[in-house]
Amino acid sequence: MIKSTDNGLVLKNSTLDFEATYTKLKNTIDANPNLTIMLEVDHSKNAAAKGLALRPTRVIIFGNPLLGTPLMQNQAALAIDLPQKIVLYQLEDGTVQIGYNDPIYLKERHGIIGQEEVLTNISNALNTITDMAILN
Repeated sequence: MIKSTDNGLVLKNSTLDFEATYTKLKNTIDANPNLTIMLEVDHSKNAAAKGLALRPTRVIIFGNPLLGTPLMQNQAALAIDLPQKIVLYQLEDGTVQIGYNDPIYLKERHGIIGQEEVLTNISNALNTITDMAILN
């Protein structure tokens, strides 16, 4: 199931459990020579370190400077939303969801002009990466 929300997120349900989805996501990004993982954030682990409970929730922050740089040259404030981020979390019922910012929403949010091809490439890449992570 794909759900685009009014707040610019594209959300998908995974057919796999949390760890399998996360591993596939990370491996898919790692296998792409154009992408670099810059940071992984394990919100659940950070919460547990402070004695708080949080269902599995992680974010992978990654990028491709060849695509992101022209966008930031167009609108410097876009740097707040780059590099790309994919969130993965488990709902109370056990459903695993994966989500990312819709590049078209970012275009509108930041007033990006004349970068349709770059935004389409990013949108297609995010869709492919997340599909590969959530499907058996």
